[in-house]
Amino acid sequence: MSASSLPVEFWDARYESEQYAYGTEPNAYFRQQLNRLPPGRLLLLAEGEGRNAVYAARQGWQVTAMDFSHEARAKAQRLAVAQGVHLDYQVTDLMALSWQQPGAYDAIGLIYAHLPPMARWAVHAAAAASLAPGGHLMLEAFSPRQLGLSSGGPKAAELLYELADLASDFAALRVLYNQEAAVVLHEGAFHAGPARVVRLLATRP
Repeated sequence: MSASSLPVEFWDARYESEQYAYGTEPNAYFRQQLNRLPPGRLLLLAEGEGRNAVYAARQGWQVTAMDFSHEARAKAQRLAVAQGVHLDYQVTDLMALSWQQPGAYDAIGLIYAHLPPMARWAVHAAAAASLAPGGHLMLEAFSPRQLGLSSGGPKAAELLYELADLASDFAALRVLYNQEAAVVLHEGAFHAGPARVVRLLATRP
C-alpha cells in the first residue's frame, strides 16, 4: 500500500490518524485467492496498516509483512493485537531488496504496491525469486485506466500497471490469471468507488 515514488513522510502522515485509511477488511481479490490455499509462509510487501496481514494470520498463515512507514507498522500491530494474532512486521525500503529470500515463501501478496518502472521490475523479480516451488503470487494494482477516477491510486501513469508489464515481470513464473477488471472499491476513505484494476495470479512450477 505504501510503496511508491511518494516520500515516507507522506505515508506516515496518512497513517497517523486513528482511522484506518484503507479499512480493516482484507482486499477482496487477495482474500478470494488466499482462501483457496493451505496456510503456510506468507510475505506481504507494501502492507500498509495490516488489513491483509491480520486476515491471513487469522486463517493460520505465518505472516511476514513489510512497509517503509513506521506509522503503518504501528497501526498494523494494533490491529493484530485487537484480533488476537501475531505479525512479523518489518520496516524496510522494498527497493533495497534486503528482504529477498530465494524460495522462502509459500505465498506472496502485492496489493497496491505501486512502484516506478525500474523499481517495479526489480521488486517483482525479487518477489518471484522468493516464492517456493508450488507457491502462489497474488497482485492487485491500478491500471492506467484509473486516471481520472476518484477512487484512489497514483496520479502518474508510470506508476500504474499494464497487463503486458506484469506478464513480462513475472515471466519466470507460470501465470494463471492476468486480467484487467472494472470494480467498485470499498476499502476505507482512500479506496472508494468505481475503479480499474489489474489482477494477477502466478505460481512457481
